Formats: sequence, structure tokens, C-alpha cells
Amino acid sequence: MKIMNELVDDVRHDWTLNEIKALFARPFNDLLFQAQTVHRKCFDPNAVQISSLLSIKTGACPEDCSYCPQSARYDTDLEHERLLPIEEVKQAALNAKQNGASRFCMGAAWRNPTEKNLDKVIEMISVVKDLGMETCVTLGMLTRQQTQKLKSAGLDYYNHNLDTSPEYYKEVITTRTYQDRLDTLENVRAENINVCCGGIVGMGESDLDRAALLQQLANLPQHPQSVPINLLVQVENTPLYGTEVLDPIEFVRTIAVARIIMPKSTVKLSAGRTNMTDELQALCFLAGANSIFYGEKLLTTPNPAENKDMELFDRLGIKPNAEQHHAASETAAA
Repeated sequence: MKIMNELVDDVRHDWTLNEIKALFARPFNDLLFQAQTVHRKCFDPNAVQISSLLSIKTGACPEDCSYCPQSARYDTDLEHERLLPIEEVKQAALNAKQNGASRFCMGAAWRNPTEKNLDKVIEMISVVKDLGMETCVTLGMLTRQQTQKLKSAGLDYYNHNLDTSPEYYKEVITTRTYQDRLDTLENVRAENINVCCGGIVGMGESDLDRAALLQQLANLPQHPQSVPINLLVQVENTPLYGTEVLDPIEFVRTIAVARIIMPKSTVKLSAGRTNMTDELQALCFLAGANSIFYGEKLLTTPNPAENKDMELFDRLGIKPNAEQHHAASETAAA
């Protein structure tokens, strides 16, 4: 138990690639036992934080992210939409709250927001906070001045994923550098806004790339308060369509290693859940996932219906528990 205590009590930012590879290589039962032990030291093991995600501006993005149907470079038959009216956003947030979500996330398909658009998003943040919900936005790259405005607006979380390892990144995206992403994260941390940052697996990356992605996340100056682990949702006519599907056991291993090396972060089971069996999701919760996106759509990709999630929670004895998550966030941010 000495190793477990060290992992929890001394949050590390100096993980080596060999150490993380060794975790991935552990026997599956041993890895899950270690992850669940760490999880129980920091969180209620039967509680899951629920977020809801709304696309407030869809499509026509100038970036070339190879997985994304919102890129203007790919013909995915996605209907482009302008920034949603604020009343529509308010109603969506109210519906999400009534369905059990404690955090409302808003995403816009921009490379970076203009000042005019940022002001409109700030109005949305205010409206959602007035409903008593936590707020999260993902708007692309931000300047320090823009993060200051978001902080003043009371934003709780900013999502900006690293997506993959630095080495594999150029195979997925060419219009934005890895350093661009790190710079935005630094701007967000500098304003003491909670960071939501993870990646996507199943994009054809190697085992080493998955380990390197988690190394990047764990060795940030501060662990992200929320770490979304996405399983690629393949969309026809995007470059990654037809990629070999990731072994589900490898996906669970990724969740478990993330839990072990970032013990006080919330690990969010994100995109790809519609293609997961109930049994696979249960293994992910056992491996340390303790947050999900809730609702029928994640920006533009399908997501399980709310009642299906609640039925699974009931079978597993899992309860939504926002209060437990708040406490964990404060600990992680300390």
C-alpha cells in the first residue's frame, strides 16, 4: 500500500514514459485493482458527475482535424449553423439540469473566437450560471486577455484537448501546433479557470502514443481538473474513417492509467459511448472513470439517451453526485 499512498499523497508531474508504459503492461486485474484503490482514496467510487454538452456554433471550422466532421475541408453533410440564440441555449441548459446534469458545456467550431463572439458566449455563461449550474466552454485557442474576460464572467471550466501524443499529432492535425494547445492551457491556468483537457484514442496511434499523451497530461504544471478520454467516433468522409477499431481492453487500460497518474482529477468517459456495451462502460467506471457527458448528442456525434444511462447507473448502484465532485476539484486545484 506504500506505492498507493505515494501516488495519492504526492501528486507527481515528473512521470517518465517508461513508468507509464510499465503501468500499461501490468496484468489487467492488477492494473484495475491499483486504479480502483487510488480512485477510492480520492473519490466516492459509486458517484459519477454528469455534464451536458451543446454545440452553440456548428460546422465551417477552418481547422483540418482528421477526426472532425465540423471541418470545412471535409464533405460530411453536416448542416452548418450560426451561433445559437441565447434563449435557445438557456432552454437547453434548463432541460439538462432537469435531466440531472450539474455542468453545462458549450462548444463552438472556431479556430479562435472573435471579441464579438466571445462577448456573446459570455452572455450565455451568465445565463447558465443563473440556473445554478457549473459552466464549461470550448472555443478553440484563447489569448491571455480572452481568458481574463472569461474568468471575470465566472467561467468554471475551459476544455481544450491535446488530442494525442506530440509525436503523432502531425498525423492528425496540421493547422494548429501542439504548442498552440499548450499555450492556451497556460493562459487558462494563469486565470485559475479549471482545465478540462484530455485526448482521443483509436485514431491509429501506437501504444507508445497513448502512453505519451497521458505523460503530457500528467506532467503539466497542474493536473487538469477534468480529463476526458474519447474513443474515436468514425465519421464518413473524414480522413480517419475506416481506421482499425481500438481493442476495448486497451481503452479500459487507458482509463485506468489516467486514474493512477492523475489521482485527483475527474476522468470523463466521453465520446464513443454509443459503441460501447454496458459491460465495457462498467469496466471503465471500475477503472476510475467518474464523469460522463449526458444527452443524445456530443456536439455533432451520437451519445446514449439519458434514460439508458440512468438504467445503467441503477444496475451498477451508481449515483450522480455533484457535491463529491466539487470537493475533489478543490483538492485538485490546491
